[in-house]
Amino acid sequence: MKIQQISLFLENKPGHLNAICRTLSEAEINIVTLSLADTQQFGIVRLIVEDWQAAKDALEKAGYVVNVREVVAVTVADRPGGMTELLDIIGAAGVNIEYMYAFTSHHGLEAVVIFRFDDPDRAVGALGAAGRNVLDAVALFSKGKGE
Repeated sequence: MKIQQISLFLENKPGHLNAICRTLSEAEINIVTLSLADTQQFGIVRLIVEDWQAAKDALEKAGYVVNVREVVAVTVADRPGGMTELLDIIGAAGVNIEYMYAFTSHHGLEAVVIFRFDDPDRAVGALGAAGRNVLDAVALFSKGKGE
């Protein structure tokens, strides 16, 4: 149960992130979550959107170089120790976390964490075996829409 994330570089200057968001808005693509990691000269924007292919097409048409990566979305208990329990499972499976970011959603008392793993299949297997809720795209995007 992996989902597609789009990522792109942008120059670290005022208005550049807005231009990306405007491009997606004009294409009527909703951003589910966004992460921005920056250095002094450039940033890496990572986006989860419902229609990643349409987002990729719109951004490339606007002149951006877009990469698509598989990531894993997992719910985590929104309480002290919730993240530790999740990381214990991942660590015991011997899977490396390349990066991660989290966001709140309408998943009850849980938040959603997006992981980029060095071995996503092994991570998904370990998380599933431990009874963790690994979200597929349908589950991730349907929450918060009255479903």
